[in-house]
Amino acid sequence: MIQTIITHPCPNCASDNLVKNGHDYKGTQKYHCKSCGRYGTLQPQRGDSQRVRTQVQRAILERTSLRGVARVFGLSRRTVQRWLLGWMAQLPALHTTLLPAQLDDVLELDELWSFVGSKAQPRWLWLALCRRTRQVVAYWVGDRSEASAVHLWRALPNDYVHCASFSDRWEAYRYVFDQRHHQMVDKASGQMAHVERWFNTLRQRLARFTRKTLAFSKREDIHIGLLRLFIYDYNLSCIS
Repeated sequence: MIQTIITHPCPNCASDNLVKNGHDYKGTQKYHCKSCGRYGTLQPQRGDSQRVRTQVQRAILERTSLRGVARVFGLSRRTVQRWLLGWMAQLPALHTTLLPAQLDDVLELDELWSFVGSKAQPRWLWLALCRRTRQVVAYWVGDRSEASAVHLWRALPNDYVHCASFSDRWEAYRYVFDQRHHQMVDKASGQMAHVERWFNTLRQRLARFTRKTLAFSKREDIHIGLLRLFIYDYNLSCIS
């Protein structure tokens, strides 16, 4: 049998004149230094590692609810939510994730229904997707009115404003987008296949954007922030 003896000096004065002094609420051994009089724990926990935080973020972006993440990783829901809000606040502007635009780029425009709190409070996601890069170049979350179409138009980066674009026959597009570059087509035309496929990916990765789900959003900021986090992660994956 091999026995190992570990000597713990006082973190404050480096003295070895320590005695045990019970345990804290986590079961960690506490000590009392007879040289300097300090009390504390011998091996205090320093918080969750960056690896755990990265795994939590990946789980959130793979359709796991916040409560599910808390159960799997043994964290409190408030901790997961605090991390999530921190990640959202650190995200740079969307245009920094985009590949350089080209003159012949084509945009596909479409809307996706979701809700916050209840189905009586719908939130429409307006999206502009570049057909060549498959990246999201602009988005807006609001109602399905002409005002939301204006917000989407204003969110387009300058390099994409004059690109050719396609949308369905929702009337709001007719009054906002330049009809010299924009065409309103039927879904069966195939001109919007990529943006519709992107919506399918979003539904598979974030359950709160499906029509029938228990993982719906209760807060507006979480709903929009998770979407932004997903778009940012998706755009960067198109580059690598």
